[in-house]
Amino acid sequence: MARDLNVPAMPHATRIRPTIIDVAARAGVSKSLVSLVLRGSNSVSDERRRLVLEAAAELGYRPNAVARSLVRRRTNLFGIVLSDLHNPFFAEVIDGVQEAAGNEGYRTIISTIDRRALAEQRALDTLLELRVDGLILASPMFGVQSIDAASRELPMVLVARKSDVPHVDSVTNDDPTGARLVVDHLVALGHRRIAHIDGGRGAGAAERREGYEHAMRERGLGDVVRVVPGSYTEEGGYHGVESLLAAGPLPTAIFVANDLAALGALGILAERGIRVPQDVSIVGYDNTALAAVRHINLTTVDQPRPDMGRKAVELLLERLASRRETARSVLVPPTLVVRGTTAPPGAA
Repeated sequence: MARDLNVPAMPHATRIRPTIIDVAARAGVSKSLVSLVLRGSNSVSDERRRLVLEAAAELGYRPNAVARSLVRRRTNLFGIVLSDLHNPFFAEVIDGVQEAAGNEGYRTIISTIDRRALAEQRALDTLLELRVDGLILASPMFGVQSIDAASRELPMVLVARKSDVPHVDSVTNDDPTGARLVVDHLVALGHRRIAHIDGGRGAGAAERREGYEHAMRERGLGDVVRVVPGSYTEEGGYHGVESLLAAGPLPTAIFVANDLAALGALGILAERGIRVPQDVSIVGYDNTALAAVRHINLTTVDQPRPDMGRKAVELLLERLASRRETARSVLVPPTLVVRGTTAPPGAA
């Protein structure tokens, strides 16, 4: 039978979500027993558990996470503020966070921003409003006051930035040692004119710069210390090499503040016909997946990114379990990974 096109179609009925009462009626048990089953209680017989789970599956019942969190005063959510989505370092840290959190029954909410302090504050406020159980701030730009205020509401861990707040935990790389490993490696190859493109305001950048300067002085190379401004971006490395080229003869080796900036440095060197490592050696920092790509093959300092993420979750869980008040600062030792972008100066 043809449909009369002049008669408006009836709207689809709004599907009413099944409740715990509906599950109890379908299974023929009490609401309290359904609640026990859904909480994983061991006090329910296998047969009754089967009845409840089958009824829930047939009805398509999903527990109300919001209501449950209000009762338990826990959301089983960890919030993550990720300061730079484009940097693979952070993606690899988050891999470790999600693995460790998932193993403990926690889910994660990730808020990504573009390295602006105001955007960070908005992201932080949003996660606080969602009542997450703990926060992980990955290389944040927040001021100490913002971190202090938020940490008084719930447990917090800083990753890749030292904590200046007495009761806030942190997981950081030993950046001065990492920089010394770079200088030691390059000096052992015969380099003296070693420059550094720094990471600007990035977390750990000052420590890497100071580690480079200190290592150079220790090896009697204080008179050839050369630092140019940069950032933890490809543009930072690109413009850093531009500055070095504009200022005079190119050094024989360049230590770049991170792998992403090192890619920018490699890009401009290729544009100018300067060979790596024959004309100049390049070293990055982080040992992200990009560094190991065959056509990049970057010598770099390794930070165990997933391990840092897992450790951050461990610290949050420890806080939640024990209400520990004193801060823990976990310092992760770096290692140097030598690949194809370093060689003795003037190597053919």
